[in-house]
Amino acid sequence: MLDLLNELLWGKILLVLLVAVGVGFTIASRFVQFRYFGRMFRILGASQAFRRDKHGHLSSFQALVLSVAGRVGGGNIAGVAVAITLGGPGAIFWMWLVGLMGMATSFLECTLAQTYKQAEAGGTYRGGPAYYIVKGLGRRWGWLAGLYSVLLLLTFGFAFTALQSYAVATSFGDAFGVPVLYSGIALAILVGLIIFGGIKRIARISEVLVPFMAVGYLLVALIVVGMNIDKLPGVIALIVNSAFGLEPAVGGGIGAAIMMGLKRGLFSNEAGLGSAPNVAAVAYVPHPANQGIVQAFSVFIDTLIICSATAFLILLSGAYVPGSGENVAGIALTQAALADHVGEWGRSFVSVALLLFAFSTILYNYYLGENSLNFFSRDNRKLFNAFRVAIVLLVCWGATTDLSTVFGFADVTMGLLAVANLVALILLFKPGLRILRDFDDQIRQGIDQPIFDASRHPELDLDPRAWELEPEDLERLQARAPGQPASAGD
Repeated sequence: MLDLLNELLWGKILLVLLVAVGVGFTIASRFVQFRYFGRMFRILGASQAFRRDKHGHLSSFQALVLSVAGRVGGGNIAGVAVAITLGGPGAIFWMWLVGLMGMATSFLECTLAQTYKQAEAGGTYRGGPAYYIVKGLGRRWGWLAGLYSVLLLLTFGFAFTALQSYAVATSFGDAFGVPVLYSGIALAILVGLIIFGGIKRIARISEVLVPFMAVGYLLVALIVVGMNIDKLPGVIALIVNSAFGLEPAVGGGIGAAIMMGLKRGLFSNEAGLGSAPNVAAVAYVPHPANQGIVQAFSVFIDTLIICSATAFLILLSGAYVPGSGENVAGIALTQAALADHVGEWGRSFVSVALLLFAFSTILYNYYLGENSLNFFSRDNRKLFNAFRVAIVLLVCWGATTDLSTVFGFADVTMGLLAVANLVALILLFKPGLRILRDFDDQIRQGIDQPIFDASRHPELDLDPRAWELEPEDLERLQARAPGQPASAGD
C-alpha cells in the first residue's frame, strides 16, 4: 500500500506540481533566483543580516543557518548515495534541476511566510504554510492549514527525527563499533539539553555548528576532487548522459533517474515542502523578499554544492561501478567511496559528518513540530514540554529500531505535505508576485535596501505588530523624497 501511494505521489502528482510551481514562478518572476543571485551575498554581507531587533528576534543569518541545518542532513550524504544506486548517476542531473527550480519555489514560500507572519506575546514571530494558507486564502481554507500542520508534525516532528537518529546510530556502529543503544542515549541527552531552551538556543547552536560542519565536509570533498581533477570532466559527462538514457552500461533508465532525482532532491533541499518557511518567518528583516532571496540561496548550498560534493566523492571513487548490481547502498557507499580516496579514516569522517548533519537536522525537525503544535494551541507549556519529552524518547527509540516501514511512511507523508503546500503556493502566486514587484520597484528607484511598509497593503490583512519597523529602518523610510511612494506596486 505504501509503495502504491509513493508511486502515485512521486511518479505523477508531485512531478506535475513541482514543475508547475518551480518553472511557473521562475518564469512569472523573471527568473528571480538568477536575477538576485549576487544580492544573496550582498544581503548576507550587510550588517542588517546579523542584526536582531529590539525584541531579540532571530537575524536573517540565523534563520539561514537554521534552515540550512534542516536542509543539510542525511539526504546530502546517504540520500545522494541512494539516488545514484537506484537511479544511476543521471539522478544527480535531475537533483540539480530540481534544486535550480526549487530556488524559485523556496523564494515564493519563504517570502509568503515572512509576509503573513504573526507576532507572539513572548517577543517572537510565528509563521509558515499554515499561517499563509489561513491569512492569504481565507478562513474557509482552514482545513488545509490544519491538515498541513498535522502532516508537518508526523513527517518532521516524528518520522524524520527517528530516521536521522537511526542513520547516526547505524553509521557509528559500522565505523566505531559503538552499540546503537549507547549512540541513541547520548544523542537523546544532547538533543534534550538544547530543545528545552527553545528556538533561540537552537539558533545559537546552529549558528556555530552549521558553518563548521558544512565547510569541513566541503573542504574534504574539494581535496578529493583536486586529487582526481583529470577524471572530473568524465564524471560530469557520465551524469549528463545517464540523465537522458545515453549510457547503456548504467541500469535504471531515464525514468528511474528522473524519479530518484526528484524524490531525493526534494528530500534533500525541501523546496516546496513548506518546512523552511516555518523558520524563515521567525527572522526580522526589513522586507519579506530579503528572506526569500536568502532562503533561495540555502537551496543552492544544499543541492548544488553539498549534494554535488557527495556525488563527486562517490563517482570519482572505485567504490561505485556504473551498471553493477553489487554496489553497496546508502551511507555505506559514501563511506566506502571516501575510504577509497583517503584511506580507512574516511569511514570515520563520514560518520562524524553525518552525526553533525543529523544532529542539527533533529533540532530543526523539533522546531517544525513545535510550530505545527503552536498552530493548534498557543503557549501551552504542558503540551510543548510533553512534545519535547516525546522527541527525546523518539531519538533513543529510532536509534535502536529497524525503520524500513518508517521510511516508506515518511515518504508518503512527505509527499502529501508537499501536495498541500504546492497547491497553496499556486493559489498564492498573485500576492507572492505583488511582494516581489514591491521589492523590484524599490530597487529600480535606486533604494539599495528596500523596506516593506505593511500599511500600504491593507488588502493582504497582515499583522501590524509583526511589521513594526525598527528605528533605523523607519528613519530610512521617512528620509525618502516627498511624494516618493514608501512602497511601490500596490
